[in-house]
Amino acid sequence: MNIADKKKRERINRRLQTLKNFSFWLSLLTVCLIVFDLGFTHRSETELYLTDFYLIALLTGSITILVRYVVSRNKFPLKVRFFDGAIFLLNIFLVLIKLDLLLQTFPFLSFLNNMGWLYLALLIYFIREFSARRLHYNRELLNPAQLFIASFLGLIVMGTLLLMLPRATYEGISAVDALFTATSAVCVTGLIVVDTGTYFTTLGQTVILILIQLGGLGIMTFASYFSYFFRGKSSYEHQIMLKDMTNSEKIGEVFDVLKKIVLLTFSIEAVGAVFIFLSLEEGTVQGFIDQVFFSVFHSISGFCNAGFSTLENSLYEPEFKFNYSLQLIILALFILGGIGFPILFNLYKYFAYYFKNQYAKFQHPTYSVYTPWVINLNTRIVLVTTSILLLSGTVLFYFFEYNNTLEEHSWFGKIVVSLFGAATPRTAGFNSIDTSALNFSTIMIVFILMWIGASPGSTGGGIKTSTFALTTLNFLSLARGKDRVEIFRREISDLSIRRAFAFMALSLMVIGTSIFLIASFDEEKTLLSIAFESFSAYSTVGLSLGITAELSSASKIVIIATMFIGRVSMLTILIALLRRVKYLNYKYPQEEILMN
Repeated sequence: MNIADKKKRERINRRLQTLKNFSFWLSLLTVCLIVFDLGFTHRSETELYLTDFYLIALLTGSITILVRYVVSRNKFPLKVRFFDGAIFLLNIFLVLIKLDLLLQTFPFLSFLNNMGWLYLALLIYFIREFSARRLHYNRELLNPAQLFIASFLGLIVMGTLLLMLPRATYEGISAVDALFTATSAVCVTGLIVVDTGTYFTTLGQTVILILIQLGGLGIMTFASYFSYFFRGKSSYEHQIMLKDMTNSEKIGEVFDVLKKIVLLTFSIEAVGAVFIFLSLEEGTVQGFIDQVFFSVFHSISGFCNAGFSTLENSLYEPEFKFNYSLQLIILALFILGGIGFPILFNLYKYFAYYFKNQYAKFQHPTYSVYTPWVINLNTRIVLVTTSILLLSGTVLFYFFEYNNTLEEHSWFGKIVVSLFGAATPRTAGFNSIDTSALNFSTIMIVFILMWIGASPGSTGGGIKTSTFALTTLNFLSLARGKDRVEIFRREISDLSIRRAFAFMALSLMVIGTSIFLIASFDEEKTLLSIAFESFSAYSTVGLSLGITAELSSASKIVIIATMFIGRVSMLTILIALLRRVKYLNYKYPQEEILMN
């Protein structure tokens, strides 16, 4: 390439970059106008002007994307070309339909003549432009822990502002209550100070639903996946950060794991929504659209272990507390969400090996098929611990509540509600019984289950099942006089044991501080209800003995902080605040410390 051609190519690249920047800022402006359009009351003339601007922005955005394909020398991946082609056709259809140029010829397309489709197309346009931009990330200035915390803080602030929009609620909401609700949704906790179904409009409930989805998987998961989808590449520093976030074994597997997480989440939530829709009894939810929204809302809330419900008393409403099929569906959703993505992927790998081996044995009965160590140690520990907690919790709940909250249910209902009651404290937050009516012994069991929580790498909180399992194994190992912790013919590393005890100690420190502060600010509340609230907030459970809405503003701030710390973990916050030690090429002499 000669100098003239090189200068020409550089000039084209600069103009192409200018076009990309213009398209991005246009899409961002359009999203801001959509927020204004949906969130504020305005005159009909303004709405007409906004609709015209939306059509112009949609048409301009489609043309800019088309120009990039013509001018740019970069070869776009097939999946990106397919996506852009489908979106381009949809945008053109929407513009022509809004201009009444297609409906007379094709009247069956009238369902697209709705502002909701236009908003969706413009939102996809913004996501397309935002994801195509390069994410600059410097590990020297911002470590992964700080970026992780900042993403949650940014999402909470944005959610708070959106919930304070005039049309997000029927009667308005205070800044503290909006912050509380946004934090509870992003941290997938489920504690509420106002009733979700009656206090928030459809817009407000949709905002909460989006916050639950983004908070459950992490905003960085979505941003990183779509950025890689459209750009096809990522920096090495970004991949290292994502490796820690996704628990990937290799850096090269990071984006493959991200894709699996996103696709698995949407698939399970879609299937869950269908089953919830089919389980609804006639007359419980009026209208097809409301039934669909109810199903989608509770499916996402269930899988993300959020515990939010559009029902005033969750599943304890008279029309739903005897709907055992609905309870079993939601139960399956939050168990799948709480067991952890690494466990689900490992189980999938195991069953793939298993069926391949069975097929090989069927084809060649005389051959011996080698079966490798597919189910790793982490999966074995989590599955065993989860099974023990579910089984023991169900039996104890059934025994203690048989003549109390379970009295009104049939024998089958007692089993279902007991199983639901044993599983939901482990960060799910839904309730099918009156929590405040539980016996004291049952509440103590719920305390333990809330504190343990879900499994690592999941949408749930708590100290995690693996932490509880490792500390228990360490107790047993010390009692037997062993100098190491062994399980399933494997030895647990010292770092894992240290981290487990760090998680336990830090959790009790945060919960104890929360109880102390709330007891100081709200002296009239009982210590049991305050402790229940603090444990529920830290473990992002969402269950309550009924005092959440009655707390003072100061106590609400304490609960907000507790929910946030429980979601990101105190250890992550300490890592973000403290300077990491770079050199450890020395070792001091060891000494024993008296413990007992």
